[in-house]
Amino acid sequence: MKKFLLLMVTVIFAVTGAFAQIHRPVKWTVASKKLNSKEAVVYVKASIQNGWHIYSQHVKEGGPIPTSFTFTKGADYALVGKMAEPKPKVKHEEVFKMDVGYFTNEVIFQQKVALKKGTATVRGTVEWQACDASQCLPPDDYAFAVTIK
Repeated sequence: MKKFLLLMVTVIFAVTGAFAQIHRPVKWTVASKKLNSKEAVVYVKASIQNGWHIYSQHVKEGGPIPTSFTFTKGADYALVGKMAEPKPKVKHEEVFKMDVGYFTNEVIFQQKVALKKGTATVRGTVEWQACDASQCLPPDDYAFAVTIK
């Protein structure tokens, strides 16, 4: 009987674990637009579930985890300037005792690149933290690549 009970508990946990999903309230997509033969823009878009938000890249030290981008160096392109973001909403976060910039619903970040050849594959990673009114998820990251032709 003990073996049967142990087997049933194991099966229940296995089935529950198989159907459990990691909650990911942010979906990322990447696109590019060639401006001319020497320049292009890489667009990194976050689609954020209703009720959730991610933070700006420009959060002061001591605040929440900002959204950050890391690009892999490539022989066929060079970054021009820094990753641009639209103006974020701002609210006072009592937990951090500071005003913090954040985005809801959708945000598109833009990075200009100089093309050293006719085509380039731009690779990178975005790290962010998603929060809603009651919780913040652990930081997450997304690796991306986009080919500019």
